[in-house]
Amino acid sequence: QVQLVESGGGVVEAGGSRRLSCAASGRSFSTYVMAWFRQAPGKEREFVARISWNGNIIDYADFVQGRFTISRDNAKNTGYLQMNSLKIEDTAVYYCASSPHAGYAAVNYDYWGEGTQVTVSS
Repeated sequence: QVQLVESGGGVVEAGGSRRLSCAASGRSFSTYVMAWFRQAPGKEREFVARISWNGNIIDYADFVQGRFTISRDNAKNTGYLQMNSLKIEDTAVYYCASSPHAGYAAVNYDYWGEGTQVTVSS
């Protein structure tokens, strides 16, 4: 079992930065894929980024365009999403997810946090 708790959300001006954290409990997290998804009002949950257990494989959604960086510190059982050059359209609830083996689809992830709201203002 893995439990995930996101933090770091809030209100940020367009063009600003924000770092989200995902604190995990459970020894398995360090061997699992970790990903970030987001869901804006009225839209489906969408893939943002994922990182393999050892950080060797990292993937981003096209809309990230070099603005976000996913990372993890297995010694601290924590994952991160550094978001720079934020746009109004980045406003969403951001979720951390984890699973032994998973790709880009939310349905493939077994463990989820409750989410943290990021609001980008003009």
